[in-house]
Amino acid sequence: MAAPLLVRNLHLCGLQNRAVLCITQRSLQTSASLCAGQEFRIRHGFARSGSEYGPLTDLPDWSFADGRPGVPWKGQIRRKEEREAFARRVIVLSTEMEKGIKKWNDKQQALKDEQKLKEKMQLKHKAIHKKNVEP
Repeated sequence: MAAPLLVRNLHLCGLQNRAVLCITQRSLQTSASLCAGQEFRIRHGFARSGSEYGPLTDLPDWSFADGRPGVPWKGQIRRKEEREAFARRVIVLSTEMEKGIKKWNDKQQALKDEQKLKEKMQLKHKAIHKKNVEP
């Protein structure tokens, strides 16, 4: 009932087309919807979903009666390979960072040494002592 009144009031002002557009305009949500419990899991340090990592995902579902582990599934093998590749990448990047920091420190030390050498080799002013000469 409020919409016809709004249109009628805006019609008097000459804004009827704009009012109809505002009333019929709908917004479309394009963001991803959250899974149930995702915020709780993230706040408590767990995975976003129950299938990313954890004992239910990583451990085998069954084992042989004599205690041998069961055959890993394709998903478990894939996740293990992804983790190994990620670990290798972390190691490579950390060694690159260490090398870069060491190189930067060496360069800074060389600049300091060069500055000290320049100061040492710089000509010094002679100290002129004024003697009190009495006439």
